Amino acid sequence: MNSHALGKLTAALLAAFALTACGGDDNDDNNDPAPPAESTGFQLQLLHFADMDGATGALRNVRPFSAVLEALRAERPDHTLVLSSGDNYIPGPRYFAAADDAMASVPGVATPANGRADIAMLNAMGLQASAVGNHDLDGGTEEFAAILNAEGNYPGADFPYLSANLDFTPDAHLAGLVQQNGVALNSIANGLAGYGTLEVAGERIGVIGASTPSLGNITSTGDITVLPGGGGIPALAAELQPAVDALADDGIDKIILLAHMQTISIEKELATLLEGVDIIVAGGSNTLLADDNDRLLDGDSAADGYPLSFTSAADEPVLVVNTDGDYKYVGRLVVEFDDNGVLLTDRLDDTVNGAYAADDAMAGELQGTVNSDVDTLATALEEVLAERDGNIIGRTSVYLDGRRSQVRTQETNLGNLTADANLWLARQYDANVQISIKNGGGIRDDIGYFVIPPGSTSEDDLTFYPPTANDAAGKQEGDISQFDLEGSLRFNNSLTIGDVTAQELYALLEHAVAKVEGVAGQFPQVAGLRFSFDPARPGLRSQANGDDIDQAGERVRNLAVVDDSGAIIDTVVQNGVLQGDANRVFRLVTLGFLATENAENGLGGDGYPFDFPVENRLDLEEEAVSGPDQATFAAPGTEQDALAEYLIAHFDAASPYAEAETDTDQDGRIQNLADRADTVLP
Repeated sequence: MNSHALGKLTAALLAAFALTACGGDDNDDNNDPAPPAESTGFQLQLLHFADMDGATGALRNVRPFSAVLEALRAERPDHTLVLSSGDNYIPGPRYFAAADDAMASVPGVATPANGRADIAMLNAMGLQASAVGNHDLDGGTEEFAAILNAEGNYPGADFPYLSANLDFTPDAHLAGLVQQNGVALNSIANGLAGYGTLEVAGERIGVIGASTPSLGNITSTGDITVLPGGGGIPALAAELQPAVDALADDGIDKIILLAHMQTISIEKELATLLEGVDIIVAGGSNTLLADDNDRLLDGDSAADGYPLSFTSAADEPVLVVNTDGDYKYVGRLVVEFDDNGVLLTDRLDDTVNGAYAADDAMAGELQGTVNSDVDTLATALEEVLAERDGNIIGRTSVYLDGRRSQVRTQETNLGNLTADANLWLARQYDANVQISIKNGGGIRDDIGYFVIPPGSTSEDDLTFYPPTANDAAGKQEGDISQFDLEGSLRFNNSLTIGDVTAQELYALLEHAVAKVEGVAGQFPQVAGLRFSFDPARPGLRSQANGDDIDQAGERVRNLAVVDDSGAIIDTVVQNGVLQGDANRVFRLVTLGFLATENAENGLGGDGYPFDFPVENRLDLEEEAVSGPDQATFAAPGTEQDALAEYLIAHFDAASPYAEAETDTDQDGRIQNLADRADTVLP
């Protein structure tokens, strides 16, 4: 047994023994062991998670996750809350598999529709409340309502979604689901609210939800009003504080904030700005917080310790917790409060608290049993997906890098491949298209896999492989299937062609690299151009995009439009200076998501600053098919269709894709000057 896991297990067993030996409880109607004899306060166990938005990984992990979760809950059954800070699903293979007719016979779904199997698994595991994450809304507000609400034999979500800074009432699809704030959350299943309460061993615990103010830029918010409209993190704190105060006025002195902010730095700052919040569960950033004695999954490393400690605006302790997503870890925080509801931070025990790896080894060590309903649901999804994994589209001899940490910070071979595919397909509709730009955040998974050699703990030792074989589906190693494409390009955005000026192209790329240090989804993947950028220079900032200030970007140093051989057609930027006529026009293909104006801020998806309306716009999904039509699983003119058609036309068993991923010092299309010399221009 791993010594780190053994330490956790031993401490947990000792704690359970102490609870049992103590006997009795404030609530004579339950069988939960009382807190340890030396405790004078109230004890709470918080089990938390977020960002279960992976494709293959999340489904592979959910069974042991359910076993670990149940084992930890069983240690303190009446002193436990199970909460999510959002992104409980994402449009992708398992999300769409829930709409397959085969799911009609699966308990918990019964009435097939997108996303319902994910909710059914959360219902089975006893989730009590969730924040609204950006991916929860990716299918639009009508689909979000259908996922939450009961229909036919589908029970809907047995828990409410919470966000105190979202007003759902203007949206016709969601208005009927809005419930009163401050009520018992177990009474408003299927509902939407800002905050409410959950009872734990006779104590009412306040739970508040919060969503990133940039929601309108990164997902489909419909007519939801997202607050605040500006002012940065202080304005967000001011928007949330009334919810905290309302709970406090109701006599509640133990409050948890489920905050889906996309970057944990915001949750950290909120901890210092709010008064009355005790615990913040972060979400959206996939930040793995863990103790030194936590056993992590192969290849993983902790970003910081668990929990993070701060002092609130009222000079009281606040804890921030988070774990990595995709059902990889159960976050466990056991805390005690004094009689005034103040956290007793000297009672924190790092042999109990931390990240619990959701694998068979941990489930066995904790003597956890896989939830049978979760097992049934996962099996049904796997059977649907196996059929799709047998639909072979193309072939690669190399790992295609779609990892979040890579596609949001640098050029990758998968980024190049899908950008090339979009350019190729766009030219079937308009031969004059020269440039392809997409956001790295739209690539959601790799195609292939990686392992770390036994005995190694260094990410430098990772070994990468092309997609694995699936004998049951007739898939050979290196084959790229429909399932692979649906997992990687799971949003399946439509493609849009339009005109951009040289000035606009420059501005788009300044925006694209403005927040590379924050691993932001706006980072580009490109074809038909190459450019260099200096991350040490000021990045573009815009209050319209949720930033605190307006600031011109100075990162793009050289930019050239190139032909298919890489020869320069046009030098657009040299040494940070726009060259030639600023109004000369280039024909560009991008994602419809990026090129569609948000009415609230005038920007496109992910904050892309197109000059709206896009001139000479052509939305390919709305056009009659005029290009290749060999792949039929995705709508023509979408990015899944583009990649599928491109693979069919170019990369089969005789000529597989073979461009291996490179380190940033070898990247040619997107040259990071922190890592390499500039070779964009002669």
